[in-house]
Amino acid sequence: MAMKTGLRAFVILLLGLSASSLPGANPGFNVLFIAVDDLNVSLGCYDHPLVKSPNIDQLAARGVRFERAYCQYPLCNPSRSSLLSGLRPDTSRIYDNATPIRKVFPEIVTLPQLFKNNGYFSARVGKIYHYGVPGDIGTSGLDDAPSWNQFINPSGRDRDDQADVINFTPSRQLGAALCWMEAKGTDEEQTDGKVAAEAIRLLEQHRGRPFFIAVGFYRPHVPDVATKKYFDIYPLEKVLLPQEPDHIANIPPIALTTKPLNYGLDEEKLRRFKRAYFASISFVDAQVGKVLDSLDRMKLAENTIVVLFGDHGWSLGEHGQWQKQLLFEEVARVPLIIALPKAAVSGVSPRTVELVDIYPTLADYCGLKAPANLEGRSLRPLLENPKSRWLVPAITQQVRNRDGKTVMGYSVRTEHWRYTEWDGGAAGSELYDHLNDPNEWQNLAKDSRYAKTIADMKKLMPRARPDEIPSPSNSKKNDGN
Repeated sequence: MAMKTGLRAFVILLLGLSASSLPGANPGFNVLFIAVDDLNVSLGCYDHPLVKSPNIDQLAARGVRFERAYCQYPLCNPSRSSLLSGLRPDTSRIYDNATPIRKVFPEIVTLPQLFKNNGYFSARVGKIYHYGVPGDIGTSGLDDAPSWNQFINPSGRDRDDQADVINFTPSRQLGAALCWMEAKGTDEEQTDGKVAAEAIRLLEQHRGRPFFIAVGFYRPHVPDVATKKYFDIYPLEKVLLPQEPDHIANIPPIALTTKPLNYGLDEEKLRRFKRAYFASISFVDAQVGKVLDSLDRMKLAENTIVVLFGDHGWSLGEHGQWQKQLLFEEVARVPLIIALPKAAVSGVSPRTVELVDIYPTLADYCGLKAPANLEGRSLRPLLENPKSRWLVPAITQQVRNRDGKTVMGYSVRTEHWRYTEWDGGAAGSELYDHLNDPNEWQNLAKDSRYAKTIADMKKLMPRARPDEIPSPSNSKKNDGN
């Protein structure tokens, strides 16, 4: 325990060091930082055959789209705390939706705070740090006040009309249910429409000074909300569920959270919900487009780095699973696009990268000296050459309860393999060959022919001491995730 306390104190000391600008550096590029809640890679630019996302696709065309980007924890607060602090969940011990990062590290210098401390105007509109959706819309949730010069908490008609939400899983709270609503009124009346309008207003007001403006959209987090025209894009007969071979018996039970599979719902309800998820993506894409168009109109794109990402993925029936808090590809993988101003290079990077890499990347490009303890790596080599040599694996983790005790699952992703262990392997393990099995239908962990591959992947696997894993909070905030 004394060693653990000493390590925590050392981390706190490092947090306060080196969080200043590099010698002789002046504020350079602006940053437009766009977070889209619960967005998986169901986007046109990620080759989805049905989803329409023209504005995000256009951003990807002028930047670098990371084909294999992964979150560090597939739940809102742990993921956002990690990428905004530059620290992995095992460093902060944040595994739930109830603990603010500054409660753990009072002296931390967060990503937006680094810019604020160096003379940038730092502002937030919408959800950047965690808040429960829909319950905390219009509030600051677990926001971090020292990160910002200004913050805005929009609330729209979708929040007011919440009684109209259709919930196919009524035993679950809205923030963790398969629920949706075809919104009344215009795009501009909805919360995300207001997020876009406020972001544009901030750009107008602060265009004359360096800025870090974070724009947090709430959808496609459930309840999935969109106005009618976005539902009309997706005829129900075109929205299909995954067609999979019989493979569930080969997955460790601890890996699965949707029980019974598909919540026992009939196919039509599942397809209707999936349609709402897609409609919600297209609705948010339109709001993203408004913000990006304003950046171009004000000629700010010429000096602004644009980052767009999802905080974690979302399962849409793969393996009979829905939502998040899973270690399968559909949930660990996220969209990540970085567009540099006047970039000489654009394209697709096939390398495995992590959301924790965003902090050091932005500090690097803006000439700011980041805290010395950041646990990600600058993506500069891949932004200059998307296919540059890069041998860093991606790590995603997820807490589970096993026989009354809290255990950890870790998943390591390389370009070729995904290897997952639950409770150090005691509760099961999974090995998937992504070159030949991108859907993760064939768990090879018990196949002796892959013993060397497993041994090599184990070397990349973090190890958690059981006495260092705090039990997840029982707060209702864990449901509004």
